[in-house]
Amino acid sequence: MSWAEVGGRRLRYEVSGPEEAPPIVMLHGIGRSLEDWEPQRPLLSGDHRVITLDMPGFGLSERLPAPVSLAGLADAVWAALDRLGVDRPVHLMGNSLGGAVSMRMVADHPDRVSTLTLANSAGFGPEVTFALRILAVPLLGRSLLRRIDPRSARRIERSIFFDRAHVTDERVAMAVRIGRQPDFAAVYLETARALGGFRGVAAGWRGELLPRVAAARRPTMIVWGERDLILPATHLAAARTLLPYAQTHLFPDTGHMPQLERPGEFAALVRPLLAGVTAG
Repeated sequence: MSWAEVGGRRLRYEVSGPEEAPPIVMLHGIGRSLEDWEPQRPLLSGDHRVITLDMPGFGLSERLPAPVSLAGLADAVWAALDRLGVDRPVHLMGNSLGGAVSMRMVADHPDRVSTLTLANSAGFGPEVTFALRILAVPLLGRSLLRRIDPRSARRIERSIFFDRAHVTDERVAMAVRIGRQPDFAAVYLETARALGGFRGVAAGWRGELLPRVAAARRPTMIVWGERDLILPATHLAAARTLLPYAQTHLFPDTGHMPQLERPGEFAALVRPLLAGVTAG
């Protein structure tokens, strides 16, 4: 377990692969951790420097003092990469919230990004599971988030995967550990409210961010799990319209985390994108 200091707070990260190799940065979703990307590490670190991290206030990382925002999370990731000495363009990969943060990173610093891979990313439509919308209700959301025990954690994990074999005791135990971090509930609620409310994902930040991402025109891959219960697969059609230059792929019988549920297929799919830029 490794730590980087950003803004006086500790962020957890993991790095593997040759130091001189092109860097890949992988970002997780709301309430999640770097473990959601770990199956990709052995598949891509042979010829890339793979960096995963817990964004501020998520996983085991400490929160930053300021209220949570996409801009703040993106800035924190860039600051962490600076601390790690990453001074060349990165291949960004983001799942769910991590996809939205990745897009903000592209919009803010397109010159620092080689490619963008989005897995079931937030930002392409208002629809989101009722379980997340209800967390935006004052008091109720905080009360629900204070009850992360093995039973509730297992229920959450089951909503993420189509193949329930991925709902392991280890994943449930990690979810409980994360849910018991001192700032978990506060950061989760701040993030949910920054992105939307009871009516779903807000249009304002999406309408501002997507044109900037499109203008950057980084080589992009957008993938989705057909059976996603968190962000519906219909968002993939919207993504094709909003980022028409992007490559897209729909994984059948797959939930919210194709990078974890279909690790080999996911890695094989993104490799040509990574190689195309690396070779060029």
